[in-house]
Amino acid sequence: MHRSDPALPWLSAGELFPPADQAWGPGTPAPGLLAAGGALDVDTLKRAYSAGIFPWFGRNEPLLWWSTDPRMVLRTGSFKLHRSLRKTLGKFRLHPECEIRMDSAFSRVIQACSVQTRKAQSGTWIVPDMVRAYQALHEAGFAHSVETWIGGELVGGLYAVSIGKAVFGESMFASRSDASKIALAGLVGFCRAHAIDMIDCQQNTRHLASLGAAPMPRQEFVAQVAQRVQQSAPEWEFQPEYWNQLLPTADRTA
Repeated sequence: MHRSDPALPWLSAGELFPPADQAWGPGTPAPGLLAAGGALDVDTLKRAYSAGIFPWFGRNEPLLWWSTDPRMVLRTGSFKLHRSLRKTLGKFRLHPECEIRMDSAFSRVIQACSVQTRKAQSGTWIVPDMVRAYQALHEAGFAHSVETWIGGELVGGLYAVSIGKAVFGESMFASRSDASKIALAGLVGFCRAHAIDMIDCQQNTRHLASLGAAPMPRQEFVAQVAQRVQQSAPEWEFQPEYWNQLLPTADRTA
């Protein structure tokens, strides 16, 4: 995208975003693209997410802001816990060396997500500017990591933005089989325990659909986010009893 493109607003630092429904639509070079420029400071990121907007850009690209339509959303009550993962979770929660932690290694999680995304896609949108921005967002209390630990080793996890009771999933990584899925299951259990009924997934992928995510019209998504960001945020700390939100009694005692 170039500054000469008259259809794309270029923002100054601190300038307000256009309404999400002004994003480029189907048939354009980049459906969902809303604006370019601006800044990645904490206040701007909070305003963006609260309005259904997120940053996504690669190396040597300007700062780009998006609001896709439809939006991929995981309703926490619709999370699909497939048989193999259910069995894995049943063993994980009972093993004394296995645990879910939150916010104990945010920097390591986002760096690992950056490396894994780069290897998988021959490039990454988690560029150094993004890493610094989300670390600042974490320090301000609006970005969190969900971590899978086995034997004292961080083996997988994810990070997400959270404003009030609006949760926006960002990226996952795993160095062991199912470790990122375990972290996601932990996040779903946490959300259910705190009456958080949806997690934004941004992009429509087959993997997310297999876990229960589904498209939501942008207008509905933006309206629902606007309600949830006004609600009180939970304390981001994982408790073992949150697994009860996912696993039947038989699986918890097997």
